[in-house]
Amino acid sequence: MASCRWPWRRCCSWRPAARSPGPGSPGRAGPPGPLSAADASAQMPYFNLVKSLTSAFPNRFHHSTSAACCRSRTQSGEQYSDPFKLGWRDLNGLYEDIRKELLISTTELKEMSEYYFDGKGKAFRPIIVVLMARACNIHHNNSRDVQASQRSIALIAEMIHTASLVHDDVIDDASSRRGKHTVNKIWGEKKAVLAGDLILSAASIALARIGNTTVISILTQVIEDLVRGEFLQLGSKENETERFAHYLEKTFKKTASLIANSCKAVSVLGCPDPVVHEIAYQYGKNVGIAFQLIDDVLDFTSCSDRMGKPTSADLKLGLATGPVLFACQQFPEMNAMIMRRFSLPGDVDRARQYVLQSDGVQQTTYLAQRYCHEAIREISKLRPSPERDALIQLSEIVLTRDK
Repeated sequence: MASCRWPWRRCCSWRPAARSPGPGSPGRAGPPGPLSAADASAQMPYFNLVKSLTSAFPNRFHHSTSAACCRSRTQSGEQYSDPFKLGWRDLNGLYEDIRKELLISTTELKEMSEYYFDGKGKAFRPIIVVLMARACNIHHNNSRDVQASQRSIALIAEMIHTASLVHDDVIDDASSRRGKHTVNKIWGEKKAVLAGDLILSAASIALARIGNTTVISILTQVIEDLVRGEFLQLGSKENETERFAHYLEKTFKKTASLIANSCKAVSVLGCPDPVVHEIAYQYGKNVGIAFQLIDDVLDFTSCSDRMGKPTSADLKLGLATGPVLFACQQFPEMNAMIMRRFSLPGDVDRARQYVLQSDGVQQTTYLAQRYCHEAIREISKLRPSPERDALIQLSEIVLTRDK
């Protein structure tokens, strides 16, 4: 199966003009985000904290990114092509194997459940999982093999992610994803919910088959976080500091938890050292949050054809993401729109213009850079290997992707 790679944005040079909030303390196993509401109120208003933090970005974020597919000399001294090619070595037949896990006899339910397993997704989560598995195995005993159970985690992560997309599209009444109609638009909301449930149940069966109770506990936390994150998204906060903490907590639960806990799961299967488990978790958490922050940026800067789904979708759903929250500091009149969830005629267009006139997109990008910097700091604690260096490069690709 050909590798599915992202286009890399060329000649992107980001230099911080303002201070950005840093990620959470590295020693904690499961923080919802870098700054809880309680922490924020105990210290200072969140945006004052933004201004007070240093802009200690590594040089890697200040220069242009080379085009994909050129071969790179890694820090470990070995050569490898792009991270996706490296990861796909262990993922041949990924979607075929997922479809085998579904084992559905009813034609319509089979079509719905397999709809997004067509090989056209980014496969970002499975790639990270198998690279993390190899990096941890090499760190532990220099083993370069991925265990069957670790590869299963990659499949399970993609299945949980896809089930959440099917359910999200029902909640959001979305009509397109990945450049085609959503399951709910073709088959209806009720059947879409059942299809998502079926994918989730198949993932749960595959997880139980691994037979490791610690790993089962780690990944069932993801499902709880997805539900709690969706509930957080349904609410909002009046207080400025609480609002941003609320947004980051939601971002962790809806996006980063799956990546963080999948990375931790494969580290548990490959290495008995809890320090390594924490490194894997923290890398996944920080990359996951950065991934979503850039997704929120692209909702304002990318076109619908490029994204494969409508842009400004979050505003239309009444959601205030990072660019909006930063823009609100320059345009306080946005507060009223945020509280009424952009429900009045003209709110969405006005809010979009405010964001584009402000430095909201830039500040959100800087924040994502800080999370990626923390991810690199964590993964660099592992023994050098091509897979470890590929994970470092992946964190940079997260920042420079354009879809």
